[in-house]
Amino acid sequence: MEVNGILGLLILLADIYAIVQIVQSPATTGMKAIWILLVLVLPVVGLIIWFVAGPRDRMA
Repeated sequence: MEVNGILGLLILLADIYAIVQIVQSPATTGMKAIWILLVLVLPVVGLIIWFVAGPRDRMA
């Protein structure tokens, strides 16, 4: 398997994980849709932005 294939698979898995986490977050439906769209349209950049600034569970 090529390095590009493995890298692509890792990005796909990370994007799927991000989308699942977004859907399970307490954010509003509109914000969830925007985050999911961002991750789908810009897989690598959107994933990085979501990781840094995405919706989080508020655990006190």
